[in-house]
Amino acid sequence: MTKERKFQIEQLLQVPQALLHKEQISEQVSGKIILVTGAAGSIGSEIVKQLLLYVPKTLLLVDVAEMPLNKLCLKLEGIQKTTQLIPYLGDIKDEKLMQQLFATHQPDIVYHTAANKHVPLLEGFPYQAIQNNVLGTKIIADLAVAFHVKTFVFISTDKAVNPSSIMGASKRIAEQYILSENEMSEKTNFIITRFGNVFGSSGSVGPIFSRQIKAGGPVTITHPEMERYFMTLTQACELVLEAGAMGKGGEIFMFDMGAPIRIVDLAHQMIVSAGLLPEIDIKIEWIGLRPGEKLQEDLTTINDVLVETNHPQIKLVQPVNNSQKEQKAKEISAFLLHLTTLQEVDIVKEMKKIVPEFKSKHSVYTDLD
Repeated sequence: MTKERKFQIEQLLQVPQALLHKEQISEQVSGKIILVTGAAGSIGSEIVKQLLLYVPKTLLLVDVAEMPLNKLCLKLEGIQKTTQLIPYLGDIKDEKLMQQLFATHQPDIVYHTAANKHVPLLEGFPYQAIQNNVLGTKIIADLAVAFHVKTFVFISTDKAVNPSSIMGASKRIAEQYILSENEMSEKTNFIITRFGNVFGSSGSVGPIFSRQIKAGGPVTITHPEMERYFMTLTQACELVLEAGAMGKGGEIFMFDMGAPIRIVDLAHQMIVSAGLLPEIDIKIEWIGLRPGEKLQEDLTTINDVLVETNHPQIKLVQPVNNSQKEQKAKEISAFLLHLTTLQEVDIVKEMKKIVPEFKSKHSVYTDLD
C-alpha cells in the first residue's frame, strides 16, 4: 500500500506567507490587556497563540464552551509563563457578566471572534444567528465604547458580501453596527477584517474530507463548480493582527486570498495525498447545494470598490455611498429590541430590510426576495 503523505494545503493555495510589520504589532500589543472573545475556537485560539509572541500583559480568554476553553488554558500554561492568562467562561450575550469583565479588567484591545458560523445549520435558526452574531457583537462593542477600549477588531467573513445566507447577512448587520459605532465613538477605533474559508478550522471541508477519506469514502461535494477562497489559519490570524495594528478606525479590510479554489480540486488533492486515487479508491458523491450556499463568494458589492493599502496582502473595501451609518445603528437597535416578539419569517424579513442585497439561496426564505 502506498504510504500516506500528510496533505499540505499550501501546495494548493497561492496565498503567500503573511508579510508582518512585527514592530508595529508589538507596539500595539506588548504590555497591554487584551480581550479575545470566542477564544477557544479555531480562529480565536490561533489569535491568542500569536498574541503571546508579542508579550501582552494580560489575555482575557472568553468562551461559552467549557471543555475547549479549559483545554486551551492547559495548553497555553505549558508553553508560556510571562503573560497573565485569565479564562472567562461566559456568553457574550450575557450583558451583566460582560460588563463585569470590562469593569474589572479594563481591556485595551478587543479581538471579537465569537460567532455562529455554519451556513446550512443557521439557515434553520435565524433567531439564534441574530442573537449571537448581532446582539452579542452589539453588547461587546457598546461595552468597548463605555470602557474606552482603544482598538476593537471584528472578525467578519466574505460571506457578508452580497449575502445569500442567514449567517452571512447576520455578519453584515454586525458590520454595519460596528461602522456606526466607529462614527459615534471618540475613543475607540473599530476595525473590520474579512476573509474566506479557513482551512482546517472547525466545520471546514478539510477535516470533513479527511474523515471521509479515512473511512474509505465517499467524499461528498455539493456541486462540481463550487468554489471558495481559502487561507490557512496561521495566514488569516497573522493578517488580523497586522490589520488591527494598521487600522485607524472605520475600515473594512479584505485580505488577499489568492484565486478561488474548486472544492472538487481540493478533494482530489487530499485523496492523492492519502496515497489513493479519486473515483477508483475513493468515490466522489454529489449531494447538491445546501441551504444558504452559493457557488462562488464575492469580494465586493456593486456599491464597493477595493483599494490598495500600504500592505500588499490587505485591501481596503471602500463603499461608494458611506452615509446614514447612525440611522443604521438605530434601525438595528430597534430590530434587536423587538427580536423576541418576532416569528422566524419576520426576523428574516427584517434582515432583508436592513441588508437589501441579502438574497436567499436554496432556502425556505427565497420567496421573500
